[in-house]
Amino acid sequence: MNFWEYLGNRHQQLLADAFQHASAVFQCMVIATLLGVLIGVLTYRREWAGNLAITSTATILTVPSLALIGLLIPVLGLGVAPTVTALVLYGLLPITRNAVVGLRGVDPTLVDAAKGIGMSRAARLLRVELPLAWPPILTGIRVATQMLMGIAAIAAFASGPGLGNQIFRGISSLGSSNALNEVLSGTLGIVILALLFDAVYVLIGRLTISRGIRA
Repeated sequence: MNFWEYLGNRHQQLLADAFQHASAVFQCMVIATLLGVLIGVLTYRREWAGNLAITSTATILTVPSLALIGLLIPVLGLGVAPTVTALVLYGLLPITRNAVVGLRGVDPTLVDAAKGIGMSRAARLLRVELPLAWPPILTGIRVATQMLMGIAAIAAFASGPGLGNQIFRGISSLGSSNALNEVLSGTLGIVILALLFDAVYVLIGRLTISRGIRA
């Protein structure tokens, strides 16, 4: 069976795995974005706190994904729980770092001007600082998403959802007629999903970042 015949025969399963993969990454990115931006907001004003946040999240990223998922299995069991936990932890570094850097990079004169017209600290953060820091934050989200697309494939080791199951089935049955087809279909599916997500982020950037800031 050639690759195209394999796709024709297994397209329903592949679409289901692709949807689960995209859904897992999307949901984990939402959680990681909320946590990463919150950590950035809480720590960027103090040099030591921001550096500690970046260092801590960077330390998590040094743990091999297979090892982290293996460590989570005895605690959380198999399936969705270790997958979500691992993906959220891995997604924190790019978002947290870019949130801290972006918020620190806001022109102090703009913040002082907002303060001068009577804006509260919360209003300055929501209406001035975060909008100006949004471009680097969005870049961090894009980087994190590309990372998680690949790492999510390892979740099949813990019976997690997604296209990693295709890859693991192919690897475990090397020598069989469909082993290469399974690995190739899972890999290409992840690449396509990553490109689609990145295209969506480009569109979001065009819709949410003013031309002045982009320039």
